[in-house]
Amino acid sequence: MGTRPIVRPGTGADRWFSIKTQIHSKLLASLTPDQLRVLNKEGVREQIGIVVERLVREEGVPMTSAEREKVIEEVLDEVFGLGPLEPLLKDPTVNDIMVNGYDSVYVERGGRISETNVRFKDQAHVRMIIDRIVSNIGRRIDDSSPIVDARLEDGSRVCAVIPPISLIGPVMTIRRFGKKLLSTEDLIKNETLTTGMLDFLSGCVEARLNIVISGGSGSGKTTMLNMLSRYIPEEERVITIEDTAELQLQQSHVVRLETRPPNIEGAGAVTQRDLVINALRMRPDRIIIGECRGPEAMDMMQAMNTGHDGSMTTCHANSARDAFARLETMVMMASSAIPDRVIRQMLASAVNIVVHCARLNDGTRRVVSISEVREVEDDQVVLDDIFVLERTGVNQRGRITGRFRATGFKPRCLNRLKAYGIHLSSSVFEEEMALKE
Repeated sequence: MGTRPIVRPGTGADRWFSIKTQIHSKLLASLTPDQLRVLNKEGVREQIGIVVERLVREEGVPMTSAEREKVIEEVLDEVFGLGPLEPLLKDPTVNDIMVNGYDSVYVERGGRISETNVRFKDQAHVRMIIDRIVSNIGRRIDDSSPIVDARLEDGSRVCAVIPPISLIGPVMTIRRFGKKLLSTEDLIKNETLTTGMLDFLSGCVEARLNIVISGGSGSGKTTMLNMLSRYIPEEERVITIEDTAELQLQQSHVVRLETRPPNIEGAGAVTQRDLVINALRMRPDRIIIGECRGPEAMDMMQAMNTGHDGSMTTCHANSARDAFARLETMVMMASSAIPDRVIRQMLASAVNIVVHCARLNDGTRRVVSISEVREVEDDQVVLDDIFVLERTGVNQRGRITGRFRATGFKPRCLNRLKAYGIHLSSSVFEEEMALKE
């Protein structure tokens, strides 16, 4: 095989892309794909080092020892990882990664979005990374299916869109789920909720009340669902149903089910509704749906009403009361023949507690209300707020000011908690805590 003429690197990003491309090409020329699969990361590092030394010696590429190590790491990321995104994935402070084309990458840290200096070589480079992600979990993305939801090994959720749907080339959003699960202590320290709110919610889970967690995108619904699931007794059988698996339950007796998109012929799809119906035949103690977003809400509500107490789900909504309007709409997707009044009665009977989360203007994520579902009055589902977050303003640093406050309402479900041996102090329903400024 003849030696390809070297393209002299310029400066900045062009220089790095040129060097990495040449080293990557030489590495692939010297190692077969089978050898790459057999070699571990350190073995490939050794091979990359040899290629770098040869490149420096033969072509006279100016490179310091620090630059040499940087090139080796970045080529390793290209071979084993997600290329330019690897440093961001290793940064524990990054919550979201947004690739808006090959030359524009943003991240969210602490609720604030900022642009990075991370760049891909071109659109084909972005597409290659997307293909690597989706192929690892048996999904596909192409002209006939230009949108895909996938996940990384650490559970992070990936949404990718390619042309012709995207007008700026392949784009991708990665919602990070860190290796370290947030503990209840972390959530209290971050002022996501108060100790009293946590005591009440943990009691509701142990007493097998049905819980819906509502909120906007990125408001912390999944984190809250993961946290509450820790209070499910170890001996219970839990079945989880998700579009893209991201729940991280800690129990040992958990069956995880995930939907499947249609194949290239448009057949073979398995929906959340299919999985809910099937889960009812699998002897579950509790069913947890990662997110209700369609007609599966009908089957989930029926499951809650027919002996599967203690089930939980999330849904997108602007408030706890809006969550019921959304659930009602989703039930109607399954059957428009059911009268609205009957749907509301079914929802009010199925759902006991609604926890509403929000991402505030300062980037913090809080539980803004915990409500008990009372009944249907005048064709409307009535909710009684137990805990609320009252916002009073914004300080000079841009932080939201306010307080968590118990409304003083004693929920009717306390009798059920007592029946399960859970006795909450009356002070829990008199709690008040100001947000730190």
